[in-house]
Amino acid sequence: MGKIIAIANQKGGVGKTTTAVNLAACLGVLEKKVLLIDADPQANATSGLGIDVEAIEQGTYQLIENSVTAEELIIKTESPNVDIIPAHIDLVAIEIELVDKDKREYMMKTSLEAVKGLYDYIIIDCAPSLGLLTLNALTASNSVLIPIQCEYFALEGLGKLLNTVKSVQKIHNPDLDIEGLLLTMYDSRLRLSNQVVEEVNKHFEGLTFKTIIQRNVRLSEAPSYGESIINYDASSKGSENYLSLANELIQKNA
Repeated sequence: MGKIIAIANQKGGVGKTTTAVNLAACLGVLEKKVLLIDADPQANATSGLGIDVEAIEQGTYQLIENSVTAEELIIKTESPNVDIIPAHIDLVAIEIELVDKDKREYMMKTSLEAVKGLYDYIIIDCAPSLGLLTLNALTASNSVLIPIQCEYFALEGLGKLLNTVKSVQKIHNPDLDIEGLLLTMYDSRLRLSNQVVEEVNKHFEGLTFKTIIQRNVRLSEAPSYGESIINYDASSKGSENYLSLANELIQKNA
């Protein structure tokens, strides 16, 4: 039975989509079968795996409103062992449309039941907000992976997100775990980066991944070519970091 992991943080620009795409691709290279769900209306995870967003007719929008089965929405990608349920800008309307629906927080969970057994991991790339889309993802997931940028304001919103996770555990999904905190955009030359690493490790010992994702030009370039870092430049520091993360995740869940 596949493990469902939401990648969430209400702050934008912390490396959620970069992590979702590259972790999925690296797990695929390590021979795990992966389904990536793009639950962000910006659809960057979709374009980041080389899929033309403009050509998408159905995806996460239909998954959540239960109008099409999850299996019908799955698209194969060029990354080995990685499939995707893509997103489209229309997804932005789903929050409004769900408002008066019964059990609106459980709609993604219900849709994913049919495909959970087909994959080792299902990874959900969440939008940078704590709205109904993210709530659906957290309710459907076994765990949440939280990317934290090595910057001054990184820890500011973390408390709010952890409170949201607690309330989801309490009301909608008692089985939701924290998979781990992932430090991203680390620059060893900056004192500030090192301070953030120290603070996170001090306050969240045991919850933080050993792997740290370093700032890397190739990692920033890869999405513009519609490729994961392992396809774009397998010898880069970014590729090394995400392979290390994938291995750490596999060992943790062994």
